[in-house]
Formats: sequence, C-alpha cells, structure tokens
Amino acid sequence: MGLAVQAAGRIGEQDVDAARARRLHGIEGHCARVGAGLLRDPGDIYSLTVDALVPLERMAQKSAENLVRAIEESKGRGLARVLVGLGIRHLGPTAAQTLARAMGTLDAIEQASVEQLTAVEGIGPVIAESVARFFQVEANQQLIDKLRAAGVDLTAPVVQVAEEDATLAGLTFVLTGGLEAFTRDEAQAAIEARGGKVTSSVSKKTSYVVAGESPGSKLAKAESLGVPVLDEAAFVEMLEHGPPADT
Repeated sequence: MGLAVQAAGRIGEQDVDAARARRLHGIEGHCARVGAGLLRDPGDIYSLTVDALVPLERMAQKSAENLVRAIEESKGRGLARVLVGLGIRHLGPTAAQTLARAMGTLDAIEQASVEQLTAVEGIGPVIAESVARFFQVEANQQLIDKLRAAGVDLTAPVVQVAEEDATLAGLTFVLTGGLEAFTRDEAQAAIEARGGKVTSSVSKKTSYVVAGESPGSKLAKAESLGVPVLDEAAFVEMLEHGPPADT
C-alpha cells in the first residue's frame, strides 16, 4: 500500500491543487484504519464518490463535494500531467512535456520502441529505457486501463502557431533555475506559443539556455558547450522581439 500512497500523491499533486493532494494522503490513511481500501492504486482516485468520502473522519459533505469536483476537473489536463503523475523514473515535467508533444498520445508512447523514444529530441537513452520498461509492467497497464475507463485525457494538445507569431521557430531552449515572472510551465508555454521547443537536457543542438536563480549543472554544461545563456531580462526581450537577426 505504501507504493500506492506514494503514486497517488504524485498524481494528486500534479492534477489537483496542493491542499487537496495532501487530503488524498489523509484519505488513504483513514481507509487503512477502517479497512475500506478506497485507494488500492492511483487509478482508484477517479472512482471516489461523495458518498464514499463523507463517512471518513474530518470529511464533511462540502469537502467531499469539492474534492470529487477537483478530481473530475483533473481528467482534462492532458498527457504530460498524466506522465508525470505516473511517476516514471527519470521522466521529469519538462521531458514529459517533450515526449507528450512529440508522440501525441499515450497509445503512441506505449507502443514506441526505445529507439523511437530516443529519436525524440530531448529524450536520452536513460529516459527512453525507463519509459519502455514502465509500460511492460502488468500492474502499470492495469492502472492505465483504469485511467482510460475513467475518461482521463491521454492526449497532448496540438499547439498551432500562426506564421507571423512563430518568432522562435526552429529554436530549442532549456530552462534551468527559477524565474521571477514565470513558472516553469508558463515559460515553456511562452516559448511554444512562438513556435520554439523546450527540452530537458543541454546539448550542442540547444539554441539557448534560460538561466534563472540557482540554475545548477545545466548552466555549467551550456557554458562548456558554448551554448548561449539568457538571463530573465534577455529571455523576456527575446519573447517580445524575437532572436537576433543572425540566429
């Protein structure tokens, strides 16, 4: 049950707000004490009902209704959030977004070989092998079947960028460190809205590294490879006016 609680927490923290995610941990604790077993695995989150929750300690009718509503809303947040919530080893939020954008559907990711996954820019062999192994496990397949049955969106939205807005088309960015004006998701969305791509690792193919506070090893790698580094002000300037003409 410990693994189920851990995985349930991961999905909760990605797809439901943080307060409700913590409450999910509490629910599992109550279920263990009363033997109800409401959360045998993360997929059971989506079968929770108000009637099942209300009898639990410190779970009033309104709280149960709010939680069930939040869980229902979480079904439509897309493939990248699901991939992160599944807790696949080595697959962080940026790589999950990259994989979701490239493959489009969970079905395509499940059926892809390690070679096909590695061919996605920003997905290295370690991540590719971990993803492929995950989908070979029967228990994980059963979990995904539950997500499908619950109506969870297992597709990635198609980002369509008008030609005149594609000021960053053909450019690949890596984000590292904290930005003041953007969350990581907001910065990535801003790049993609202008036709650019975001990957999780720095390579010679990286066009720019955007470095905020406490950037870590990615900044050092960018400097060693000669990849241009943007601070937040330069990043905002590029979003507003595009890259230099010689890029």
